[in-house]
Amino acid sequence: MANPVVAVVGRPNVGKSTIFNRIAGERISIVEDTPGVTRDRIYAHGEWLGKEFNLIDTGGIEISNAPFVEQIKQQAEIAIDEADVIIFLVDIQSGMTDADEQVAQILYRSNKPVVLAVNKVDNFELRSQVYDFYSLGFGEPYSISGAHGIGLGDLLDAVIDNFPDDGVVEEDDSIRFSLIGRPNVGKSSLVNAILGENRVIVSDVAGTTRDAIDTKFTSEKGDEYTMVDTAGIKKRGKIYENTEHYAMLRAMRAIDNSDIVLMILNAEEGIREHDKRIAGYAHEAGRGVIIIVNKWDTIEKDNHTMQDFENLIRFEFQYLSYAPIMFVSATTKQRLTKIPDLVKEVYTHHTRRIQSSTLNDVIMDAIAANPTPSKNGKRLRVFYGTQVAIQPPTFVIFMNDTELMHFSYERYLENQIRKAFDFTGTPIHLIKRTRK
Repeated sequence: MANPVVAVVGRPNVGKSTIFNRIAGERISIVEDTPGVTRDRIYAHGEWLGKEFNLIDTGGIEISNAPFVEQIKQQAEIAIDEADVIIFLVDIQSGMTDADEQVAQILYRSNKPVVLAVNKVDNFELRSQVYDFYSLGFGEPYSISGAHGIGLGDLLDAVIDNFPDDGVVEEDDSIRFSLIGRPNVGKSSLVNAILGENRVIVSDVAGTTRDAIDTKFTSEKGDEYTMVDTAGIKKRGKIYENTEHYAMLRAMRAIDNSDIVLMILNAEEGIREHDKRIAGYAHEAGRGVIIIVNKWDTIEKDNHTMQDFENLIRFEFQYLSYAPIMFVSATTKQRLTKIPDLVKEVYTHHTRRIQSSTLNDVIMDAIAANPTPSKNGKRLRVFYGTQVAIQPPTFVIFMNDTELMHFSYERYLENQIRKAFDFTGTPIHLIKRTRK
């Protein structure tokens, strides 16, 4: 099930980005020093008391040559359209303004849960002024300080209390995969062509992701799949200057609701920066990834065209070195019948479990072939490893001092694990732990 979405809304200069960074700083899903993983700062993962959610910062919207009122209205509209819970941020130093009241009027009509937060309450003397904001009509205002991190715990308690109920989740053994990508890369055509090839459609049901449709089908081999069509992931209208909010948010929800992600590229247009942003989130979310190059029939080819394009993908998407690449055509149906089988294969790798004894044999052999590094006369000692999770496969490696594990040696161990076990299509996570 997709994570709830929390939006931080308010007029400019109330500290939205500061609060966003504070909350996101509690948990960023994966941190890697890897070129190409671009984090667009309008969104992040957050977590509080075991509840995960997606966080939106609406502060990045700037409308040139537009009235101030229109700018704050558009910020609120993004939150209304996408969020499950809204943090309405105001500023105690400026006091309640007409702009705050106009945002409040828009939020009244949203029928979305709104938690009111009064920022920049940096000292006790200011607390008495917080109650002036009761008149906005959103109940108790929460005193916080983004600069010092004060009061965020109480605020997040109120936020997660307003999350929608999970309800009763029906058992679903099908493999869920989504198609994501820029507009005009052929996602809808691929969806229709894949269904046309398999033809055994079980049902069409509205998905949990807005503007996405979950379609269940059975392949010719009898395997059940749920395909998440994200054809609606596109820039919405010219009224918004920074409309990537919509595209990224819908991609995030589709990814969170999937086991495997098909990253669709357009062979005619090549690779764009927006492709890398979307694919980077799939990688960070820990989903299995398959790179699909569509419209391959439209390209003039020689004996090196496919290899050259694959080399370009590997260069631009270095963090997706584990992802298989398939060249297809929705028009000619080229290789489309192979997609469900590849999805199943990647899903098998994504859910693979390795026995601890077998894993440790691989780790010890790797250390014997390439001894552990030392620092300041102290050598890294790796004691043992164990797998603690799947989707993606996650391993905890116990050692004498995590500071001695250089990034390059960690990558070496990951490569040796990949060499010993087939993890094609899925990221794997290594967690370092010091054993006393």
